[in-house]
Amino acid sequence: MSSFERPEDPLVSTEWLAERLGTPDISVIDATWLLQPEGRSPAREFQDRHIPGAFFFDIDEISDTASSLPHMLPPPEKFASRMRQAGVMDGQRVVVYAHASLMAAARVWWTFRALGHENVVVLDGGFEKWLAENRPTESGPSVPRRTHFRARKQEELIADAARVLDWSTRGGAQILDARPAARFAGQAPEPRPGLRSGCIPGSKNLPALNLVNADGRLKDKDDLQAAFTAAGIDIAAPLATTCGSGIAASLLALAAARLGNWDVSVYDGSWTEWGARSDLPIHAESD
Repeated sequence: MSSFERPEDPLVSTEWLAERLGTPDISVIDATWLLQPEGRSPAREFQDRHIPGAFFFDIDEISDTASSLPHMLPPPEKFASRMRQAGVMDGQRVVVYAHASLMAAARVWWTFRALGHENVVVLDGGFEKWLAENRPTESGPSVPRRTHFRARKQEELIADAARVLDWSTRGGAQILDARPAARFAGQAPEPRPGLRSGCIPGSKNLPALNLVNADGRLKDKDDLQAAFTAAGIDIAAPLATTCGSGIAASLLALAAARLGNWDVSVYDGSWTEWGARSDLPIHAESD
């Protein structure tokens, strides 16, 4: 399978990965990221323990650091350079996992796809399930060999404010917000200072955590379909997702892919951009 061939399912099981770990056609990525670290360091925790052969993907560093917005999609040349350093090759199946956040793994899954590498999947249950099953781990830094890796931006998977504004005012795509309901309604403050409260006019709400079971695994297809339907979303129709800063929105895109819609656009700037710009309209329940 090449970089440009899509897997049948965006998720793989721990059993699937354990059977193939260490084979040359598999590359493993630790995407652990915390919105509120509170003294924790995902990079340090990776050094302490990770899946053998994995590479740590720093979502904040492997980004467009020239942007004023957090962890925006990196330029293709930067992403390609970092993946070569990580030992990721064209044609490999990339398996992404995270500790305590399926959303972070989904964000890196979307990043690979948005930059032209379709052969990428998320480890269902993440590092918690891997550890609970007493599967092997290792410590220390990863020591990959440099490889060949190409990156090409896939514009259809990336939404910016102009496209979202057009969809909001004229239609053409559904807009689905992954933030908690109170923030979407403008009834709770945003965690980032200086942002207005509310939502994009015409958007609908499906909090990302509603798609995850208590054990950290993505809900089954029937439950995912029910959640999208309850939110008023036609999963077969064009869809763009948004959230606070593009992380949780990627989980909605992952869930949609499980249901057959692989063409979801993620609004990269999300509410961190929209809520800060006075020239963009907002809606709140109190309006």
